[in-house]
Amino acid sequence: MAVLPICIMGDPVLHAPAAPVEVITDEIRTLVADMFETMDTAPGVGLAAPQVGVGLRIFTYTYQDDDGAPWRGVIINPELWIRPLEPGEPDEEEESEGCLSVPGERFPLRRSEGAIISGTDLEGAAVRLEVTGWRARILQHEFDHLNGVLYIDRIDDRDWKTVQKIARKRGWNRPGVSWMPGVDDLDA
Repeated sequence: MAVLPICIMGDPVLHAPAAPVEVITDEIRTLVADMFETMDTAPGVGLAAPQVGVGLRIFTYTYQDDDGAPWRGVIINPELWIRPLEPGEPDEEEESEGCLSVPGERFPLRRSEGAIISGTDLEGAAVRLEVTGWRARILQHEFDHLNGVLYIDRIDDRDWKTVQKIARKRGWNRPGVSWMPGVDDLDA
């Protein structure tokens, strides 16, 4: 397994829909193992293949609930269904989100409280998850990556302008910018 560099906002692979995985090969298995290693090293709760420069419909996830129960896996070629969003502004403390492709930053974003996702696992077996709360947020966030959408594309105008200022200051928002978990100190 290897830790892979994580693309930062502005890289074209992050802003284009990812292609379906046609066949699960040894290369796909290696990519997924590397994605888990990268996600854990970053550390993050999810990682989509486009974030490591691979335009395929794959993401990994990991989360530990308040009781310490682990939740971890990979979904290939997912489909997502969500409950309608609750109206109103997001709570800055309860609904702030971060992203490994916008390292060190967090912004409030309203997400659906419930999600159902289906796809396949690394063995090609069907996967179906029905989750709520942070697990639903994680699935929605990673699924967005597979459609070329970053969470910052969904935030309010004031915060979006702040992101653009940060991006200019840090030299982001252009092709080829990445960071290396375990090497670069970016507080993702």
